[in-house]
Amino acid sequence: MMRAPGFWWRTPDRPGLVPRLLAPLGWLYAAGTARRLRQPGYTPQVPVICVGNLTAGGAGKTPTVIALVERLTARGQKVHVVSRGYGGRLDGPLRVEEARHSAEEVGDEPLLLAAFAPVWVAKDRAAGVRAAEAAGAGVILMDDGFQNPAVTPALGLVVVDAARAFGNGRCIPAGPLREPVATGLSRADLVLTIGEDAAQAQFDAIWGPIAAPRLRGQLQPLQMGMDWKGERVLAFAGIADPSRFFATLRAEGAEVVRGEALGDHETLSETLLKRLELEAAAAGAQLVTTEKDAARLAPQWRAKVLTLVVRLKVQDWSALDTQLDRLGL
Repeated sequence: MMRAPGFWWRTPDRPGLVPRLLAPLGWLYAAGTARRLRQPGYTPQVPVICVGNLTAGGAGKTPTVIALVERLTARGQKVHVVSRGYGGRLDGPLRVEEARHSAEEVGDEPLLLAAFAPVWVAKDRAAGVRAAEAAGAGVILMDDGFQNPAVTPALGLVVVDAARAFGNGRCIPAGPLREPVATGLSRADLVLTIGEDAAQAQFDAIWGPIAAPRLRGQLQPLQMGMDWKGERVLAFAGIADPSRFFATLRAEGAEVVRGEALGDHETLSETLLKRLELEAAAAGAQLVTTEKDAARLAPQWRAKVLTLVVRLKVQDWSALDTQLDRLGL
């Protein structure tokens, strides 16, 4: 996936000329989303929690799904995950097997999530949900799909990158939105904003109070015995906002000699990795990447590249717990 244009992430009050010119196409995109959402979907036999967002690209859904798996498992639930398997070539429905499947087959996110719960990849989300139900799932987390009508969820959780938020507030291609903010939030049962305190305050200042119950969280490095202080690293990341990854490394004390910002889900080719390896060696630096990018590494590269693992920490889960109690979970 190519990186989004910079004008997507300007503030709503100063979008610039290009978004204004593209606005009619954005209106058409929003109308298409609304028309699609009016279609009837499959009503599951078990509760489905949809973890989605309003913008194109990442917002922190994968660490959110991991946190929800852990929380639901602690409540005694048998959790399965259904994913479209973005970037993978297999249509499914099929259960992801870490030892058997590659990111090229099932996508990097399902491969990562399979370490935490049974994961089903299906281009047809309803077929994926049915497969999980048949396998004995007690509750299903649907990774993305908030704008897809194939399955009717019991709970919709919208994840927002607090720093980027909803960008310039316009729909694709004029901005990053898959649907208008007000429309999307009106369907949300919960909203999770992810970011440091300054980003949370910025979100509040620009977008004001929202009607849906809100959770606030941060992505924090998982302590795995690695001391990053003073470590010279050449970092690379193919996520929605690579700069956030580089900033996290610096906050941990690493000396980032250079950060290579790749497109979201970009293929980690042998040519690219060899170039980075040579550059790192010349700089006396260690290659490091994100957990999601590491899932796309070929086996011969995994021992050569360190991984900085982050996990979602939520200040107060009570709004979610109330919803889970309502669903009998």
